[in-house]
Amino acid sequence: MTAADTDIERRWELLRRWGPYGLLAIATLLSMATAELMPSTAERNAPAVLVLAALALQLWWGRAGRTRPGPTPAGAAYYTVRWAIGFALTWLNPFFAFYAVTGYFDADKLLPGGKRWWRIGPFACSVAVAGSQAGGMPFRSGAQWAVFAGLLVANNVLLTVVSNLSAQEEERSRARAATIAELERTNAALEQALDENAALHAQLLVQAREAGIADERRRLAAEIHDTIAQGLTGIIAQLQVVANTPDPAAAHEHVNCAADLARHSLGEARRSVRNLAPVALAHDGLPQALRKSVAQWAEQNGVRAEFTLTGTVEHLHGEVSATLLRITQEALANASKHASASRVGVTLSFMDGEVTVDVRDDGRGFDSLTLPERTGTAGFGLDGMRARAERIAGSLTVESEPGYGTAVSARVPLVRHDR
Repeated sequence: MTAADTDIERRWELLRRWGPYGLLAIATLLSMATAELMPSTAERNAPAVLVLAALALQLWWGRAGRTRPGPTPAGAAYYTVRWAIGFALTWLNPFFAFYAVTGYFDADKLLPGGKRWWRIGPFACSVAVAGSQAGGMPFRSGAQWAVFAGLLVANNVLLTVVSNLSAQEEERSRARAATIAELERTNAALEQALDENAALHAQLLVQAREAGIADERRRLAAEIHDTIAQGLTGIIAQLQVVANTPDPAAAHEHVNCAADLARHSLGEARRSVRNLAPVALAHDGLPQALRKSVAQWAEQNGVRAEFTLTGTVEHLHGEVSATLLRITQEALANASKHASASRVGVTLSFMDGEVTVDVRDDGRGFDSLTLPERTGTAGFGLDGMRARAERIAGSLTVESEPGYGTAVSARVPLVRHDR
C-alpha cells in the first residue's frame, strides 16, 4: 500500500469513527429547530430519548470497536441497533435521516457474510432516507407512497453506481500497489545484478591483468631468447674466433662484428624495457597518446597518417587504455613491415558501453585465409593483438584483400577509471 492509499484509509477511518457523532448532532439541531411543529409533548420528547440512546451506543462502540476490527457479530449488532435507532428517529422527524445515512459508510467493515449483507445494510438505510425525502413517515397518501418507491429505487441505483465505482477504484489501487511492489522487487534485483556485474567486471580486470602479466613474461622470454640471447651467443662466437686467430686483420674484423652485435643487442634490450609499460600513458590519456603515437610513426616511416576521434571522451581504466594503445602500436608496426602503404588512418571511437580502435591502410593487403602470423613473418602479430583484446572481454577483427589494403578493428568494453 502506498503512502497516498494509507492517508486515504486513515481519513475513511476518521469518518467512520466521528461521522456518526457529527451527523447525529446536525440532525438533533435541525429537529430542535422544528420541535414546535410536533403536535404533542410525547412526540417532542421521544426523539430526545432516542438521541441519548444513539449517543450511548456510539460511546460504547467507540471503546469496544477498537478491540474488534473487521466484520464481527458485535459489529453486526452495533450496525443493526444503530439502524433501528436511526429509522425510529427518522420516523419521528425526517431530519434524523442524516443520522441514518451513517449506514452507508461502514457496512463492509461491520457486517459479516460477504457482499450480500453489505448490500442489505445500505438498502435498509436507504428506506429511512427515501422516507425522509418523500416528506416523512408514516405516509398519508398513495402519491406519497409512489414518491417513496421512486426515491427508494433512485437511492439504490445511486448506491449501486457509487459502490461499483468504489470497487473499481479499490481494484485499481490494489493493482497499482502490486505494480509498485513488483517494480520495487525488480529494482532491487536490478541493483543486485548491477552490483554483481560490477564485482564480476572488477574480477575480470584482475584476471586480465594477471593473464597479461603472464603473457608479457612469456613474450619477453621469447623475445630475449630470439634477440638478446642470440646476440650474446654471436658475440661470444666472434670473441672466440678472435682469441684463436693469429691474423690481426681477421681479429679486427671479428671484433667489429662483436661490437655491432653488442650494439644491436643493447638496442633490443632497451626496446624490450620500453615495451614493459606504455610510457605514452604516463602523462596523457588514450586519445592524446594515440595521436602522438600516430604522428611519431608517420614521421619515422615517411607515410601520411591521420588520427580521428569520435564520440564523448571518457577517462578509461588503465588496463583498457594500455590494451588499445598496444594493439594500435602493433597494427602500425605491421603496416610499416608488411603493407607498403602510402596512407594510414587510425580512428578512436567512444560509444555506449564500448570503445573501438580502427587502423586502416591502403597497402598491398593479404589473403585473410593465410594470415601473416601463420607464416612467422609478423612477430607478435594478429594473434597477439587478438589475445590482448580478448583478455579484457573484447574482440579483434581483420579485413584484408590482396591489393586493397587492411583494416584492423579492436572492440572492448568501456570501463571507466575508478577516480
